[in-house]
Amino acid sequence: MSRITDYSFLFQSMFGTKSTKGASAIGSFQLSQLNSNSVQAQLRAAGIDTNSKQYKAAIKQMMSNANGAMYGNIQGIKNLMKSYDKDGDYIDPTTGLAGLLVTEENAGSRKCIITIPESSKDEMFEQTKKEFLRENGVLNGDTTKRSDVYTNMYHKVQKNDRLAAGYTMEQYERAYRRAFLDAARKADPKWEIGKPVPSRALDGITRESVESTLEKSGSSFVKKSIDVSI
Repeated sequence: MSRITDYSFLFQSMFGTKSTKGASAIGSFQLSQLNSNSVQAQLRAAGIDTNSKQYKAAIKQMMSNANGAMYGNIQGIKNLMKSYDKDGDYIDPTTGLAGLLVTEENAGSRKCIITIPESSKDEMFEQTKKEFLRENGVLNGDTTKRSDVYTNMYHKVQKNDRLAAGYTMEQYERAYRRAFLDAARKADPKWEIGKPVPSRALDGITRESVESTLEKSGSSFVKKSIDVSI
């Protein structure tokens, strides 16, 4: 569920270029002068808390996409600060939620199984089943509503759990789909993805029946081994 964010609309209003006479646009300043007393005074006068995590996150992003010779302005900084919450965490523009940006710091820790809301698993099971039947087992990225299920879940969990919750939901989603595939092939061994799903092939499958066959193995789910010894 990671996303690539385009900051260009913000930087167009934030950055200018030096004129041939070396003068900057009205109200702007060179980024190399950002920490000067005069610029800091302007920022504070404009109501910007230069000690806030929100401001520091915005400036870090701004500086990583620029150089000291470029210009910035107060309104541009305010615009960019809106992309971060009070903790300095990036706010996903699609969901309006923080805690969904994969970084070097959290990339490894996000891949873990955690407890997620039962209602969210119910929603994913029903959505996966509906789309499986409608698309004859085909994964159709143009018509799927799976992202809505993830977004609804993200609103239900704490910010620091959202990445792991998304990863956990992916594991359940795969398990539900595998169960539907197995059921369709069991009903008709000749069935193939893209052909109509055999009538009532999925009727006996419930979310609980699928999850009862799963066990945690490392950072994923696997099917439980069956003891066939006598």
